[in-house]
Amino acid sequence: MKIIDNALKKEDFEQIRKLLTSWDFPWYYQYLINGNHTKEDLDCYFTHAVYETGRNYSTFYDYFRPLINFLKVKALIRIKCNIYPRTGNIEVHEPHSDYNYKHKGAILYINTNNGYTLLHNGTKVESIENRLLLFDSQKPHSSTSTTDAKARININVNYF
Repeated sequence: MKIIDNALKKEDFEQIRKLLTSWDFPWYYQYLINGNHTKEDLDCYFTHAVYETGRNYSTFYDYFRPLINFLKVKALIRIKCNIYPRTGNIEVHEPHSDYNYKHKGAILYINTNNGYTLLHNGTKVESIENRLLLFDSQKPHSSTSTTDAKARININVNYF
């Protein structure tokens, strides 16, 4: 695990942040946070699939090139944007693994809030604007909601 604060150049980060918080960026409702939740869970979130396993799903792909370049990606598996709505209490979502094979994972936090990423070893990584978490996303980890911002926004990248 490695944490890099102020990971992207300010202008590159601002371009991504403005995109994800703009009126014309499409977010898609997901009634399950991950495959370890059930239909009865009240947690939900919104996503935007940018890229997955050889397919570009988004017309906004080029906005994420500074992040891809920073990570020195050799082969991209997935880029997914996440937005977790504010809740009354911090909701820790069920642990999950992104993929069940060896790869690299990164989370870029878009806004500062009291939500966090909980890693398999109990480490809590705070959501701080332009913080990049590099970690083994094959190992179980959990996302959370936030209580002190309108939403918790991040970008998840899986790659080689």
